[in-house]
Amino acid sequence: MKGLTDIPGILVGHASDYDGLTGCTVVLCEAGAVAGGDIRGSATGTEEWEVLNPMHVTDRIHGVVFAGRSVFGLEAASGVRRFLEHKGIGFRFGQANIPIVTCGILFDLGIGKPAIRPTREMGEAAAANASDKAVVEGAIGAGTGATVGKLLGMKNAMKSGIGSFTVELEGQYQGIKVSALAAVNALGDVVDPSTGKIIAGARVAPDSMQFANGARWMKGARGSAPARENTTLVVLATNASLTKIEATKLAQLGHLGMARAINPVNTMSDGDLVVAMSTGTAKAPIDALGVAGAEAVAEAILRAVRMAPSLGGLPGLKKD
Repeated sequence: MKGLTDIPGILVGHASDYDGLTGCTVVLCEAGAVAGGDIRGSATGTEEWEVLNPMHVTDRIHGVVFAGRSVFGLEAASGVRRFLEHKGIGFRFGQANIPIVTCGILFDLGIGKPAIRPTREMGEAAAANASDKAVVEGAIGAGTGATVGKLLGMKNAMKSGIGSFTVELEGQYQGIKVSALAAVNALGDVVDPSTGKIIAGARVAPDSMQFANGARWMKGARGSAPARENTTLVVLATNASLTKIEATKLAQLGHLGMARAINPVNTMSDGDLVVAMSTGTAKAPIDALGVAGAEAVAEAILRAVRMAPSLGGLPGLKKD
């Protein structure tokens, strides 16, 4: 399993700054992908999001960028557009190629050196690194500075990163796949749906690995959550054929996987979103794709924390 690159036509690349602890991740579909999106968080930062609306005239996109450093990370998308334009990718207009690139950002200013930010050059480098090889997971790209479990402050949080996972349909739909890539920077805890146990999240003290249980803590109203400093960003891709309406529905169903693996989720302090991309011609019911998509999202989130090492003074689950 390669993760998101199991889907034909999808390329993934990262660029990271380990001095500043930030970076960006690029998902390219140079032939174009039908796409839709859904936002459930209330602290979202995006660029070219409206092109995902089924009422928008744009019928396909060429890339998705996830970047750290809040709104400053939006600059990385310019580098991806420049890279694609130079390759002749995009809608042709006279002598120009116009690539359509959607961008979502996460807040990682609380770790590393906040003055170091994803730039246009970093976005261009991530696009140049994009390939159909197995997705590199952990503290890389947009996940370089990602953290989870910040209800008790950054000092009690844990390291997170990028995760990716593919689910294949069965029976008459065998060969049809839905794959997720998640950059997990959640306010809440990451929970294993198979056991209901927290595997990464807010700890009771900086020197402890005992979990505080963020959802229980939140119900007790003991203080307020860090405002607007969290987000889980997801790309769902499938080799099934979708309309923009169906792609939007797949993005909506993908959030169910987020809700299984993060608690609390979609809060006023999170910018959670899902972008769904279709690259193929295979046919399957959208509900079946949604079931697979939710499963892929949940597993990608688990992998994002399991593959993240200790970094920036915060503990991670991956051991050397």
